[in-house]
Amino acid sequence: MIRFGTNPIAWANDDDHTLGADIPTERILHEAGTLIGFDGIENGHRWPNDPEALRVLLASHGLAFISGWHSLNLLAHSVEDEIRAIAPHLDKLVHNGCKVVIVCETSNSVQRLTRPLSSRPVLDAAAMRDFGAKVEAVAAHCAGRGIDLVYHHHMGTVVQSPEDIDAFMAATGPHTKLLFDAGHCWFGGGDPQAVLARHIGRVKHFHAKNVRPAIKARVEAGNLSFMDGVRAGVFTVPGDQDGAVDFEPLLALLAAHAYDGWIVIEAEQDPAIRNPLLYQTLGLHTLKRLAGKTGLTPAP
Repeated sequence: MIRFGTNPIAWANDDDHTLGADIPTERILHEAGTLIGFDGIENGHRWPNDPEALRVLLASHGLAFISGWHSLNLLAHSVEDEIRAIAPHLDKLVHNGCKVVIVCETSNSVQRLTRPLSSRPVLDAAAMRDFGAKVEAVAAHCAGRGIDLVYHHHMGTVVQSPEDIDAFMAATGPHTKLLFDAGHCWFGGGDPQAVLARHIGRVKHFHAKNVRPAIKARVEAGNLSFMDGVRAGVFTVPGDQDGAVDFEPLLALLAAHAYDGWIVIEAEQDPAIRNPLLYQTLGLHTLKRLAGKTGLTPAP
């Protein structure tokens, strides 16, 4: 069975804290839990680090803690160093009953920098194999804690394009799972339906992010940075008519393979321009309608 969640990045951006800085934390939780009706929410820079304080805060708004991002630095550090670095994060996830840990290699990424996306790092075949082996070692450690490591392919990083995703998945396994992000897949030049179909057996987390193609084209033509694109509104939610991603075949694939996990709307936009309450409501209603159409069963 599936549950529907969101990410606070729609209200208060984790990469650019000026976006949504005026929005009170209480408003984020009230809108996400009480007004919109999400089952859970992912981590954000506003939440307390203490595992129990986090559980109590979210539960007071009817929200479960889904999981949270952890930045890997395996291209710069040893597996042992990374296992030590991820330990407090895993403790928080285990305390809150989470099933997955979201990771992405950031040691050389350009996602938070002013550099253009076109300057993002690329691994050759040998380097990808070595990197994959190190991720798999960390994933095996996480599995020992009862947590699946789900790798987030992401713009501006070493796993961005559909070819990167294929190579990374071939270099890892069986402990390494995939966080499939429809928006990052489309932005990175992939056909989301085709990429999801290739890797559906290892998908343990799903981000329902949409992309505005006109703004994507502007980012590419202007050789802009990832955050330039975010601020301009390159991402949006399922159901937005400006978005290019067709979510119905994606949810149909999840249903056909008995996907059992979270579907999370992680769609960062400038909240001063695009009201999070309106957009997140649209996204959730769209996903629930498509879930009913495709046979995905929501948790009671």
